[in-house]
Amino acid sequence: MEEEDQRKVTDLVIEVVRRLLSQQNPQNASPNSPHFSQSLRYALRILSSRLTPSVSPDADAVAESIKRRLATQGNSSDALTFADLYTKFASKNGPGSVNNKWAVLYLLKIISEDRKNAISGMDSSVFLPNLGLNDDEMGNDLRVLNAKENREKAWKNGVLLVSKDPENLREISFREFGNLVEEENEVTEEVLVRDVLYACQGIDGKYVKFDSNLDGYALSDSIKVPRATRTIVRKLCELGWLFRKVKGYISESMDRFPAEDVGTVGQAFCAALQDELSEYYKLLAVLEAQSTNPIPLVSENASSGNYLSLRRLSVWFAEPMVKMRLMAILVDKCKALRGGAMAGAIHLHAQHGDPLVHDFMRRLLRRVCSPLFEMVRSWVLEGELEDIFAEFFIVGQPVKAESLWREGYRLHAGMLPLFISQSIAQRILRTGKSINFLRVCCDDRGWADAATEAVAAAGVTTRRGGLGYGETDALESLVMEAAKRIDKHLLDVIYKRYKFKEHCLAIKRYLLLGQGDFVQYLMDIVGPELSEPANTISSFKLAGLLESAIRSSNAQYDDPDILDRLRVKMMPHGTGDRGWDVFSLEYDARVPLDTVFTESVMTRYLRIFNFLWKLRRVEHALIGAWKTMKPNCLTSHVYTKLQHAVKLQLLSTLRRCQ
Repeated sequence: MEEEDQRKVTDLVIEVVRRLLSQQNPQNASPNSPHFSQSLRYALRILSSRLTPSVSPDADAVAESIKRRLATQGNSSDALTFADLYTKFASKNGPGSVNNKWAVLYLLKIISEDRKNAISGMDSSVFLPNLGLNDDEMGNDLRVLNAKENREKAWKNGVLLVSKDPENLREISFREFGNLVEEENEVTEEVLVRDVLYACQGIDGKYVKFDSNLDGYALSDSIKVPRATRTIVRKLCELGWLFRKVKGYISESMDRFPAEDVGTVGQAFCAALQDELSEYYKLLAVLEAQSTNPIPLVSENASSGNYLSLRRLSVWFAEPMVKMRLMAILVDKCKALRGGAMAGAIHLHAQHGDPLVHDFMRRLLRRVCSPLFEMVRSWVLEGELEDIFAEFFIVGQPVKAESLWREGYRLHAGMLPLFISQSIAQRILRTGKSINFLRVCCDDRGWADAATEAVAAAGVTTRRGGLGYGETDALESLVMEAAKRIDKHLLDVIYKRYKFKEHCLAIKRYLLLGQGDFVQYLMDIVGPELSEPANTISSFKLAGLLESAIRSSNAQYDDPDILDRLRVKMMPHGTGDRGWDVFSLEYDARVPLDTVFTESVMTRYLRIFNFLWKLRRVEHALIGAWKTMKPNCLTSHVYTKLQHAVKLQLLSTLRRCQ
């Protein structure tokens, strides 16, 4: 039905054009005449266009305008006749009637005016152009048609069917634009799109190649393309330049591993970048497949180019461009970094308000920080420092057992990432250090139960990967619970198993001479021996005298382990030194007590003992002198007051020294 209507409309248009042309020149009205074909095409274009007059579509208003025009021209009878005809025309409805009455009246009005006025004097915004009622006007129209001759070459048959939906103009415009683009471009857009896709994979295309002077991909200057096309190609190929940068970093890092210290964090960073590039490859594969699909057009009979144009490509590349730029920035920042310093540098770029950037950086950081959080988990729960490439913010060094707590481990501020606070880092250090102290110095394995309880209390898993970036609260909870339980277990081991308090009291009693009966008896039995020259005194004999003093005093009831640690020590002596000058006692503070009672601490206790020992020697000598002089008090009762005064003064001085 639609095809039949189109044929009727076409036949009517042909008849109108033939009659109009026959009035000027009968030869131009021949269907084989070029003027006839051009005029017909022009008429069909006008009918299929969306041109509308600027007046409102009111049939009564147009009819009234025609009547007034006829009346002003002196044709009153014609005006009455027109009024009568219009009344009949307007009242006729139903099958066979005209639906768009306003358009018919408006057409008649325009034709009437065209017969009275030249086309050049009319308002082109209101009236349709004349198809040609004289030779000059016909020539003008032909010149208009000739100006478009090149664009009309693509019209195969020269005549387009008129459709009910006037969208032929869109097809014509698209054809004309395509022909214009082909004339201005030496390279088709399809080829440029393909080359851009190659460039975005780091591959030189046929026309788009990497220019080392420009440090980027660009079209050669010898290729004829519009400046706008050249600019958009350069912008799109920025993605290829960024891709080369990121891909080069990954390849360089993997080539250096394991010969050089790339580190586990660096490897994780490269793996995360490679995953993002894999997604990028998938996008390019989809785009390459889409580049061969045709563009959906408004008509099935119209031909088109490929679906993927340069402008469509710029839309597709918007999100990958943001991600690739971020990756290129991170690559530049992290070239000389590793471990916690690298994770901290990447973390700085995650503080972004754009949700796309924030989510991308968060996903990247979870991969990058995975080895770092695994080190934290292993250190806090197992006391193991799994840091082959010196990436962790805790550094260990080989030391003796007695120095393990103070010097074995320390914080490396340069490797501490910003998302772990200094206070949490200190707790992490102390927790792992406590586990190592229990394992190495205390030979204890009970810390494992404490670590398991801490994991259960914190609600995290003990498996690898249980902690990750963005879970700062979980990390803090785990560290706090582990520190609380392992510290408590450490204190229990030190105070209960190794009796730290009892050893402190033993040092007070024996080295600080707090056990009075023991000190008095020891001084009584070693006094004669210590009066001899130092080089003649046997340390074994003094050790025997020490055991005798212990057995003869309340010290015999002390813990055997404590008494076993009390020993005689002879200090270096020179010529003329007596035993009193070199004799001293020492307390053997073994592991793990030597962590508190270090060598320097015991040296200070030795100096205090020597000072107190000499005071006790003076006291002992005074007591001996008093015992010797006591019998004389009977004969010297006259000097009793003086005697007591001297005694009290000497005792007061002695006690103040002690």
